[in-house]
Amino acid sequence: MINVGLYYKVKQGHEKDFENAFGNVVKLLKSSDVGFLDGKLYKEVDCPREYMIYTEWKDIDSFKNFLKMKEYNQTVDYGKTILESMPRHKIFGESKE
Repeated sequence: MINVGLYYKVKQGHEKDFENAFGNVVKLLKSSDVGFLDGKLYKEVDCPREYMIYTEWKDIDSFKNFLKMKEYNQTVDYGKTILESMPRHKIFGESKE
């Protein structure tokens, strides 16, 4: 299993749009067999337009395959309209659970 953090800063007024998009993507991933285990959305207390999505994947290949999915790329295209800056991704590590 691996954990990946995805960091985003959303344009003012688009917080609910971002939160709804997150919910839709998680629903899609949970209904697919792509190695996605779970995802949580966290909001920065001091800057409520900054978010972290904390995800769990079966393995690194599952996450890499997700990055190639049509749905991911559609979400990235949509994100360009509501994000203030480029997102960052960080792989936290791999465990043998």
